[in-house]
Amino acid sequence: MEALKRKIEEEGVVLSDQVLKVDAFLNHQIDPLLMKKIGDEFAARFEKDGVTKIVTIESSGIAPAVMAGLQMGVPVVFARKHKSLTLTDNLLTSSVYSFTKQTESQIAVSGNHLSDQDHVLIIDDFLANGQAALGLASIVKQAGASVAGLGIVIEKSFQPGREELVKLGYRVESLARIESLAEGKVSFVQEVRS
Repeated sequence: MEALKRKIEEEGVVLSDQVLKVDAFLNHQIDPLLMKKIGDEFAARFEKDGVTKIVTIESSGIAPAVMAGLQMGVPVVFARKHKSLTLTDNLLTSSVYSFTKQTESQIAVSGNHLSDQDHVLIIDDFLANGQAALGLASIVKQAGASVAGLGIVIEKSFQPGREELVKLGYRVESLARIESLAEGKVSFVQEVRS
């Protein structure tokens, strides 16, 4: 997705050969016009897949997920990372390790919002090692629902997340695939689309 790649090049900050900071438009300040384009792109890529719900994780996945949900006309459910007084019954949970934050979180979704009738699109902001995606897929499966695929805004292709997810049979659609962050520069995977 060229608009996203341009935004990464113009406003992303390479902090190390492993970490890309995109808080200017994705995970602190949000560019709503870019999020609309991202949502439209996910909707187009999964329009024939019978998606009934979108699941994401708080907080950075919410904006692209809501925009995709708006375009697809389906509800968006987000997994919470923090305990809530109102989220106590019928919980579907999973442990997720964050590469960026170097912490493990227990994520939770109310089982009232997912059922065995749902065909779920999982959306997340980044794919590195695949832990968030695997945690969300676990929650979807606990509900008896099925996974239509995974929509990733930015994939760090030099980390093993995609490989792990594909090995497990998941379809992964990433809008910007980063090949390297070496020497402070972002280089993208050159993709050939048919």
